[in-house]
Amino acid sequence: MDYISNLRKHIGTQPIIMCGACVIIVNEKSEILLHHRTDRDWWGLPGGAMELKESLEDTARREVFEEINLTCGDLQLLNIYSGPELYYKYPDGNEVYNVTAAYICHEFSGEIKVEKSEGRAARFYKINELPSNVSNPIKPILNDYIKRSNYTTP
Repeated sequence: MDYISNLRKHIGTQPIIMCGACVIIVNEKSEILLHHRTDRDWWGLPGGAMELKESLEDTARREVFEEINLTCGDLQLLNIYSGPELYYKYPDGNEVYNVTAAYICHEFSGEIKVEKSEGRAARFYKINELPSNVSNPIKPILNDYIKRSNYTTP
């Protein structure tokens, strides 16, 4: 049983601080990979909660592999995100305040295969063509990435 599930057995759905990691995977066209979640009709970044004894980088690599079957090469830390804008209430009522390490990855291998229990699809998007239904806790991360990448609308 994973750490969060075990914790939930004791505290129910009340808000917790959840530490995790996500990855902005960038292809050779400078497009970013988004993952379409199964629990809501939202697009997000591959990532998830840290398990006991893991580093944040280990979490990022494991989650990417579990969710979309890609193996990350070098990970570059974008930033650590926290605060009210990273609050999330899952459809089952579980509430979390995320503390998320966001990484950028330009080197990856494998073939995209979405784990059907966690996602509907995964695909690369141009920065100026992101879907409108991006997960709220992911928006500050993507906005920061776009700002830092000095992207300007054509």
